[in-house]
Amino acid sequence: MPEGDTVWQAARRLHEALAGKALTRSDFRVPKYATVDLTGRRVLNTVPRGKHLLTRFEGGLTLHTHLRMEGAWKVFDAGERWRGGPAHQIRAVLGTADRTAVGYRLPVLELLRTPDEEQVVGHLGPDLLGPDWDPERALANILADPGRQLGEALLDQRNLAGIGNVYKSELCFLLGVTPWLPAGALPADRAEKLPGLAKRLLEVNRDRPVRQTTGLPRYDLFVYGRAPRPCLRCHTSVRVADQGDGSQERPTYWCPTCQTGPAPAPGSPQRWRDKYPRRTG
Repeated sequence: MPEGDTVWQAARRLHEALAGKALTRSDFRVPKYATVDLTGRRVLNTVPRGKHLLTRFEGGLTLHTHLRMEGAWKVFDAGERWRGGPAHQIRAVLGTADRTAVGYRLPVLELLRTPDEEQVVGHLGPDLLGPDWDPERALANILADPGRQLGEALLDQRNLAGIGNVYKSELCFLLGVTPWLPAGALPADRAEKLPGLAKRLLEVNRDRPVRQTTGLPRYDLFVYGRAPRPCLRCHTSVRVADQGDGSQERPTYWCPTCQTGPAPAPGSPQRWRDKYPRRTG
């Protein structure tokens, strides 16, 4: 699932391509909106909210989309061949005189009145890349359930919006604790650092084509995608396991030496062997 920085980049691409221009083409390829035509309406803006995208049109309408695991918005110049998947995967087309935005494999697509946007994003916690960011509230949300595993609390968009599996693993590594540590057991000095560190990770990556958390020229990430290769700090083999109830694959990476706290044992149902594709670098 795309993380907050990726969604922020998608919103910027859509905004730069469409904002301030009238639609010359409008095509929604989902049954519920098959007859809706927004041609002639001016696009006001596209803004991210956590992992959600809100594209607003004059007349008080908003297109709400969410990319989840497979979705993508691609922007093309006039006359350019569309590349993003086969035609049957296209869910939305928004075109102006010079640019066309094509939404592929969008699992969430709905039109709503702009004043009703809170119905779809009002449940979200403070947005790490948004104007509503509130570090004190975000930390209070995480600590409100002290027995919950920290990794699960970080992924809960009701606590703070924008963190996915990559940043969950990287943030826990930088804090020196495992994602299975109960949130209430996080040492006070590290809990104090958590909101600011999370925000910095997303902010420094929102303008980068390749996500980078290490500051090292040859290595992009500390632990995510690195199992069973050596930890960049201590050279212990990085481990991986699923975290959660099993309803979704959530590969979680950690270093058993650099990070303290509980973790699945080798050979347990949450296997730590490298069952996920390795990253290079």
